[in-house]
Amino acid sequence: MESRQRSVVLVLVAICIVGAFGIPLGDPKFLIQAFSLEFSFAALAIISAKNFRYAYIPNFIIAGMVIAGNTFSPKHLEIMSTLHPLYNGIVLIIGGYVLQGLLVITNTVAYKKYKKALLNNKTT
Repeated sequence: MESRQRSVVLVLVAICIVGAFGIPLGDPKFLIQAFSLEFSFAALAIISAKNFRYAYIPNFIIAGMVIAGNTFSPKHLEIMSTLHPLYNGIVLIIGGYVLQGLLVITNTVAYKKYKKALLNNKTT
């Protein structure tokens, strides 16, 4: 596994860890959705580690969905802007924006390097 791919996997693992801390803080009626999202990130981490070409598009899509979901959720915006409760606000900001943005950035860099390697293999 190359370093760029490893970066994507590490960010996905960090998202899983923060999400695991965030699940107990969330609304119990969304427990199934929270576990589904966590499973998705865990699956993407495994897929990204084994064969990156199958994971780069889902990485972009899920990161975008999480950022959009946090942005358009009035309850999430209230918690993040007031930091009340503090722990929940911190988890939402770190997991919903910082790590998701980092996933988009690392995924973009890894994808560009992956495509460049493919082009180099075709020309040689």
